[in-house]
Amino acid sequence: MRQSHSIEEYLKTIYVLEKENQNVRVTDIAQKRACSKPSVNRALKVLDAQGFIQYEAYGKINLTPRGKEEAEKIQKTWVVLKAFLMKVLEVPEEVASQEAESMKYAISEETVQKLEQYIESIIDIEDLDCCYDGKRKKCRECERVKNRKKERNQ
Repeated sequence: MRQSHSIEEYLKTIYVLEKENQNVRVTDIAQKRACSKPSVNRALKVLDAQGFIQYEAYGKINLTPRGKEEAEKIQKTWVVLKAFLMKVLEVPEEVASQEAESMKYAISEETVQKLEQYIESIIDIEDLDCCYDGKRKKCRECERVKNRKKERNQ
């Protein structure tokens, strides 16, 4: 995709919110990103025009399959970089999180794949403090949140 960093962050935010709460709205995105609703609406128009989301004004926002795939790539890049920084270089979690956020825009998918393979060769993915499981292409933390919600609703 290689859109602007801001547009990628909106896509990732929608992905995370969708995993946490099936009903994503402009207000949710604005709160999560600490920005104005007009800013969110501008970003949504771009994402909609590019086929990453479907939405109607004042309605629910949904990722398209293409949008979900792209958001997962963005999220995976961040998690792999964070895991590398924390588990290989022993960078503290807060610093690793911030630095992975900056680094994810300057790294190719091929390099991310090689880092992921390297990390998986030296440690068990289940030992990671971060949540992405590359083999299952699932975010374990998102699964935990979903399971907690199911338990509360039962």
